Amino acid sequence: MKRILLPAGGAVLATGLLAAGLAGTANAVPDWAYDTMAKDAPSAVDVAEFWTKANGHTNNLAKATAYTDETIAASKLSASGNYTPDGKPGIVAPIGEEKKSSAKVKNINLPKTIGKVFFVDSEGELKWCSATSIQSKYRNLVATAGHCVYDDKKNASAMDNWVFVPGYYQGKAPWGVYVGKTAYTHYDYSVYNDRDRDYAFVTVYNGIHIGGGKATQVTAKEFAEYKGAKYIDEKTITADEFKAGVEKYGVDGPFKSKVVDPKVETVAKPAHVDTLGELLPYSDDDGKDGIKVVGVEVVKSAYLAAPDGYDNNAKSPYLTGNKPTPISLEEYNTLKAAKAEGKFLGELTEFKDAKGNVIGWGKQSFYVRKWVKSTVQTNYWVETYFVVEGYIKDAGRLGDNVGGQGFVWNQKPEQTVFVFGYPAAPHPDGNKAYTGVTPKWTYGKTSGKVYVSAAEKVEEHVGLKSSFTPGADGGPWLAKYSNAKRLGYVNGVTSLFGDQDKNGRFDTITSPYFDGETATVYSKAAAVWSGSIVK
Repeated sequence: MKRILLPAGGAVLATGLLAAGLAGTANAVPDWAYDTMAKDAPSAVDVAEFWTKANGHTNNLAKATAYTDETIAASKLSASGNYTPDGKPGIVAPIGEEKKSSAKVKNINLPKTIGKVFFVDSEGELKWCSATSIQSKYRNLVATAGHCVYDDKKNASAMDNWVFVPGYYQGKAPWGVYVGKTAYTHYDYSVYNDRDRDYAFVTVYNGIHIGGGKATQVTAKEFAEYKGAKYIDEKTITADEFKAGVEKYGVDGPFKSKVVDPKVETVAKPAHVDTLGELLPYSDDDGKDGIKVVGVEVVKSAYLAAPDGYDNNAKSPYLTGNKPTPISLEEYNTLKAAKAEGKFLGELTEFKDAKGNVIGWGKQSFYVRKWVKSTVQTNYWVETYFVVEGYIKDAGRLGDNVGGQGFVWNQKPEQTVFVFGYPAAPHPDGNKAYTGVTPKWTYGKTSGKVYVSAAEKVEEHVGLKSSFTPGADGGPWLAKYSNAKRLGYVNGVTSLFGDQDKNGRFDTITSPYFDGETATVYSKAAAVWSGSIVK
């Protein structure tokens, strides 16, 4: 057993997880730390909707990728020494197995308890890890890796929008979505990023199903006041129907209109303008039949080369004027800089007296004519308001729906375990053997030696020969697994991946050794209530 102690009077590192009952001396530091995730029901609903609402053709669950889904170097691991249990072996039975019963093993069946945890990491990316439901007093607990709850590499706070989806498959949540309420991990992991304590137990609210429900038409006032799911149905109407609706219900009623951005196109000079001379409409108001003439600024040479008359691209003496307009020195210098950058097309002038002294400054812009027609369109519609009852439905407690694995600690080495998870990342050599779409399993006897990795701050991990790749992070290691019952005892969670023969393929996975201090963290989390988020 390894235990990091805080020196008396020493500083505590700032992290997102809080050590409960932290005392002033090292020996009083508790084994466990916690962090609140979704603090209340409205927050939990927001988290669930963040993952399940469709954005385009998919929801965020389907868009997430494995937390370490990239070609990465294997952890440098070495095996040495033996495990040092800190007490007697302990055991907590799985849900439904509190009273032991015997069963024959026939097949390898995947447990209903496993699934994916989804979260937004410290970089703002949508990610997932593997996890399992585990036995607890209120049947509301999830076991996973600590680094799937708290970003130890960045020393950041708990992951955002954390949810557990048992039985997850391609954007679907058959047993509901379970929003994390409180995360519990070891104090040494939360403060010192100690990977020998890379495990976490998260209490979750009752699961919810989102979608469906009964829609009821309501008034605009009732719609505005309703806090649940709601929507507006819009029906296109005519201008006359809009006018009648506004007269009946007022301007704040359900009858709406919106002016669409006008379409502007260049047209030929209207025949009637030849008699108007220079009295042409240059304002923003529409001329006859919505046609008006505007001025387009050009350089002086283009203006001089333009023809006279009233056709498109003819000179516009009205806008150009016959002499420069006086300006200040400040404006002169600003326009001079703009002209050098091609942003001012006109000409600048210095006014001088008889002796050649500069006494003022001027500018002149040059315009040609352009006939344009604006087509303005107004859309009219009437709104009908609906609220939806039963859109968010309580799915019940996690353990009641999928069961929960048991828990053991201080076990002897070389135990046979079944490991489950969603491996997804390629091997270090680029070979991609897994997709992460469906859960996989591997099994064998745990190592008799401890695995050490200085780079990962690991001194006593349990090892298992396996080709699992990242994505399986946080998946449960189940001792005494019954294929018939799909139940066993969580004796570890996948933490690191190693390439022991250095051939570019992962061949070893590791887990923290579950000892009495692990049991303390588990026991604290297993006794905490969470409840429902649906009223």
